[in-house]
Amino acid sequence: MRIVYFAWVRERIGKGEEEVDIPAEVTTVRDLLGWLKTRGPEYESALEHQNAIRVALDMEHVHHTEKLGTPFEIALFPPMTGG
Repeated sequence: MRIVYFAWVRERIGKGEEEVDIPAEVTTVRDLLGWLKTRGPEYESALEHQNAIRVALDMEHVHHTEKLGTPFEIALFPPMTGG
């Protein structure tokens, strides 16, 4: 599955996107964020406050309780601020 990282999430992880094989037991967005945190200190740092991370499945923002299904792309965003 393709995961795309934006803004400081990308900066902390050190890459803009990657292809990953997600384990079968990872079925929700929340599960995915928890699993990603186990992939190394850079992921743990980027997702330290995972409840603040916005997620889009195939360009549609979803809640962390959403089932992953088989999206073409998963995007992770930090909270957005105006200015």
